[in-house]
Amino acid sequence: MRTTRRLLVAGAALTLSGCSIAAVDYGEIRHADYVADPRCTAQPGAPIDGEALPLFFATSRLPDCRTDTISLLRHRGDKMRFGRFATPRETEVGKKKKLRTPMAFQDSGDWWRALQAETDKRQGRVLLYVHGYRETFETTSKDTAQIARMTGFVGPVIEYSWPSQGEVLSYAVDETNMYHDVRNFRDFLKALAERPWVKEIVVVSHSLGARLVIPAISYVDRTSSNADSSNISNVILASPDIDRETFERDIEEEVLSARRVAVGRRITVYVSHADKALAASRALHGYPRLGSPYCFNPFEAADLNAKGLPVRCYPAAISGLTVIDTTDVSRTTTGHSNFLRSAVACRDFIDVVAGERTRPERTATQLAHVFWLLPDPANPKPDDAAICNRLPEVEAP
Repeated sequence: MRTTRRLLVAGAALTLSGCSIAAVDYGEIRHADYVADPRCTAQPGAPIDGEALPLFFATSRLPDCRTDTISLLRHRGDKMRFGRFATPRETEVGKKKKLRTPMAFQDSGDWWRALQAETDKRQGRVLLYVHGYRETFETTSKDTAQIARMTGFVGPVIEYSWPSQGEVLSYAVDETNMYHDVRNFRDFLKALAERPWVKEIVVVSHSLGARLVIPAISYVDRTSSNADSSNISNVILASPDIDRETFERDIEEEVLSARRVAVGRRITVYVSHADKALAASRALHGYPRLGSPYCFNPFEAADLNAKGLPVRCYPAAISGLTVIDTTDVSRTTTGHSNFLRSAVACRDFIDVVAGERTRPERTATQLAHVFWLLPDPANPKPDDAAICNRLPEVEAP
């Protein structure tokens, strides 16, 4: 049985690593040709229908402006671009239904002014979503729009889209592009945090996105003209694909230092022992991921077992850190997106975004900073899609 499990994990790791595919092709088109059309360079003062395109995006993806419908590709872009978008829609392409995202680029100065106008209407709150591995602009836009609908967030919602490949076998490429994008994202986050009209930034990251978010916050803390960076206050890491021990070692010295926690910063981490994507990432990287309560230390596992407790190991207690275990309410075959797919987890996530720090639906554990989410006995099979406000799955282009 153990041999079979090891083979399965090893196979998953090979899949996740992307070592069975060739390097990314430049393609048969010059990248400069994709962006030659003037629509790829938004002009100052060009009108944008904010009612039709209510959500904001910032991206380092390369756009394709050669056809009537602008799309964002999996290649690295030549510069940061800004714009507005709406919930992706189904379109018929051949005999398949695919997602297309209504969007338009906006001059950066106009974009920041539009963001300020929306922020000023909503008490200075902004929500920033950073996606993870295996995402396209369409799938990320769909998730961002879902977060906006599901939470009813009062304030502008921003999608930050970096050039993930959107492919199962491109984990290594995604990891490379994520690290390449560190400077783009940290500069964007600093620019956002330094706006005097931004009173609170709720940062939500998924999976590999945590490896962009945590160092970027640390960078802003060190360099921002806003001395205490207090507007980066509510940080949510969903299924974070980041080394657990590295997080434990560094987080208290920087992002969750006593000074930051004293002005209200906190981090909520959603984890699941049923997360197969993070199990594969652990097999690839050799050490547990923050988003999976896997017991790397066999002696710690034995101690928990001897006490009759579930064999789940969590990051150490740190002031300002809350861990929410979604194992028992996990959804889909991978269990990697429970905050968007499990009704119980979605309800918890909604309240965390709203600023709630405690919830009666959480089950306390032997660790004061760790809580479990369990099925509701009165409603063991809730309508996950309706409660999470999720649209039907459609293939991305």
